[in-house]
Amino acid sequence: MEFPKLPPHSGSVLSVVDMHTGGEPLRIILSGYPEVKGDTILAKRRYVREHLDHLRKLLMFEPRGHYDMYGALLVKSELAEADLGVLFMHNEGYSTMCGHAVIALGRFAVDYGLIKEPTSPETQINIHCPCGLVKAFTQYSNGKTGAVRFHSVPAFAFATDVSVSVPGYGSVTVDISYGGALYAFASAEKFGLDVSKSKTRDLVDAATAVSDAVKSQVKLYHPVSEDLAFLYGTILTDGKDVFCEEPTANVCVFADAQVDRSPTGSGVTARIALQYHKGLIGLNQTRSFKSGATGSVFTGKAIEETMCGDFRAVVVEVTGHAHYSGVASFTQENDDPLSGGFLLR
Repeated sequence: MEFPKLPPHSGSVLSVVDMHTGGEPLRIILSGYPEVKGDTILAKRRYVREHLDHLRKLLMFEPRGHYDMYGALLVKSELAEADLGVLFMHNEGYSTMCGHAVIALGRFAVDYGLIKEPTSPETQINIHCPCGLVKAFTQYSNGKTGAVRFHSVPAFAFATDVSVSVPGYGSVTVDISYGGALYAFASAEKFGLDVSKSKTRDLVDAATAVSDAVKSQVKLYHPVSEDLAFLYGTILTDGKDVFCEEPTANVCVFADAQVDRSPTGSGVTARIALQYHKGLIGLNQTRSFKSGATGSVFTGKAIEETMCGDFRAVVVEVTGHAHYSGVASFTQENDDPLSGGFLLR
């Protein structure tokens, strides 16, 4: 029997490469999407949301994906210095930044020839995300790619010690910080939970309650674009915010109660910005951040002070390692009532 032979199908074939970074999946779409229109990366993000959302559901939802699937669509960037542009997608829609995806794309861009002349020991890849230009640096030696580090867009503490009323928990104090997306931060201990030992469902319930409370009670904004002024999720931590050599653990619950298997690249960025703002970590002090879900580790450090509008900000470097898990060609049949995708909650 010859493989790969496509089964009977109708319409375009969607070809993907699947990777994961610290356990968090990334489905990179190679072909099958129509042209994404828009003069800017944010305009392209709006276009896919308004005109091509059925394809997100096709690839992210069951039967081809699952509730916690994550995807990346490569698009043209309007920035001359960008090697590629990317739109991120998940179970709810389209995010503005994704660190685990940037780490995976750093390997992918070199391995799949998007960078014509890779250099050793590192190859730089400029990735234009909806939040801005992110510089990735991929280890490259003897034709093989390895770990990837990236430099974030300006990251900043948006607000600290914000009291929100959380149904079932009363008044809870949270911090809100931006690392390419806005997150609320709270210690899991406030909910009687442990990010590494508690049941995932209990962590999801607590984090979702916090997210809902912040969205309804706190006015968010971003100095660059209103498109960035939304709460992406809540990150529950082990409370170990003061710098130390031991890893600090967290779990990120984002989008529609989606659980990040990795330590969360943009979340690590936002958490370091928050710790720097509070004087708990200095420039170039490297910390390890562990996923409470899988135990996988990213490292991160604030490398430079900058500004984002009126906010004092830092550029954060995050390092992690992505791996390939497969390739696939996804098809549809006209008489399949579930072909468009579905989710079990």
